[in-house]
Amino acid sequence: MILIASLSMLMATSEPLRPRDSGPAAGAIANSHTWNVRDFGATGDGASLDTKAINQAIEACSHNDGGQVFVPAGRYVCGTIHLRSHITLFLAPGAVLIGTTNLARYDKPDVPSFMPEAKWGKWHRALIVGEDVEDVTITGQGIIDGNKLFDPTGEEKMRGPHTIALVNCKRFTLRDVSIVDSANYAVLFQLTDDVEIRNVKITGGWDGVHFRGAAGRACRNITIIGCQFYTGDDSIAGRYWENVLISDCFMNSSCNGIRLIGPATRLIVNGCLFYGPGLQPHRSSRRTNMLSGIILQPGAWDKTEGLLNDVLLANNTMHDVASPITIWTRGENPIERVTVAGLTATGVYRSALSVESWAAAPITNVVIRNANIEFAGGGKAEQAKEPVKGPGVDARPLPSWGIYARNVEQLTLEDVRFSLSKDDFRPAVITENVGRLNLDNFKYTRVPGVEQAVVTNSFGKISIREKQHP
Repeated sequence: MILIASLSMLMATSEPLRPRDSGPAAGAIANSHTWNVRDFGATGDGASLDTKAINQAIEACSHNDGGQVFVPAGRYVCGTIHLRSHITLFLAPGAVLIGTTNLARYDKPDVPSFMPEAKWGKWHRALIVGEDVEDVTITGQGIIDGNKLFDPTGEEKMRGPHTIALVNCKRFTLRDVSIVDSANYAVLFQLTDDVEIRNVKITGGWDGVHFRGAAGRACRNITIIGCQFYTGDDSIAGRYWENVLISDCFMNSSCNGIRLIGPATRLIVNGCLFYGPGLQPHRSSRRTNMLSGIILQPGAWDKTEGLLNDVLLANNTMHDVASPITIWTRGENPIERVTVAGLTATGVYRSALSVESWAAAPITNVVIRNANIEFAGGGKAEQAKEPVKGPGVDARPLPSWGIYARNVEQLTLEDVRFSLSKDDFRPAVITENVGRLNLDNFKYTRVPGVEQAVVTNSFGKISIREKQHP
């Protein structure tokens, strides 16, 4: 009875069909707040170009106070789709948006000139573009297919358009869809706030979700929840973040799980699984080994200015990664407070956990609590004597197998256990210029023949406490 009554009310209040020649809103279906792309001439046959029809449906929806643009099942080949404010692009089950192979059909948003990325020109092209829009949702159980489009004139002589690119937008939601075979990043947004990405599956391409602000203008209030990443490059990356939550995600990558290359404040990464090797190869090199689970490296790629602070990495699990957590800074990027609370990692094959400042200012305070990390081991005693060079862009071998710290005011290891798959003849811990080192119930595998497993150079104070058992 309720369903019949609701349907009758809808039919009574709906507007009649508009004729095909009635202007930009031509083809609207009976519900004036839902616009079916088929009514604007989209074929979904996998061969015809449906760009114009889909954009007309979006324009009609926008000009009529917003609503839903409905994409029924079918294969829609298209160039750039332009989002407008107050619309929901709904991809029904069986609906696939496919990027055309014609590179001339892709547009780019205008990036403000104060952004260092503005000079990259056509690099910003995308299959779906949102510019200065707000209150936009892309949802449904459909697929967005970047079509593995290669551009010999693009970055690395191979990268093509991104799949989704936003500039200066507010309140954007991406939910339940799948993105496959992106020609560059799956989702790129810049100078954009209040973003929710939930239950999205990203397979292939380069970076999964990449977002950037600028000095004095961070991307704010970002949530990425319950997503699956099977990416050739970093699963999540970017810089200038503020108030970001990444939770309950699966990250399988042939590069890094999360890579931060600039400042961030109030960043939480909670309950995520990071595991390698990558199911999708790194397109540039074809390798599949996963690099760091989480790497926080402000200023590693180019000059950035600003603070990394109030970071919580909680209850995460990692397997077959080059390094579990890598934290380093150089230049004008001070790091204040980072907490790792609850970390399980196995098969760490390249590098110790590291906390390093190569800037004038030391890192203020890093706490690692309730962690159980298994390293592959196999290091030689002579490796411990090699000088440590400044970091590049990826985690590198270090003179200790468990943790290496440099230029830190206070470092705390509480309820931490480091273990080895096979013997390693380097120290478990090396610290240089650490003002206070707190070891509270810290355990590590002891290797016969290693006389000094904890090496401290130029430290101020060291506190060691073992738990007392009744």
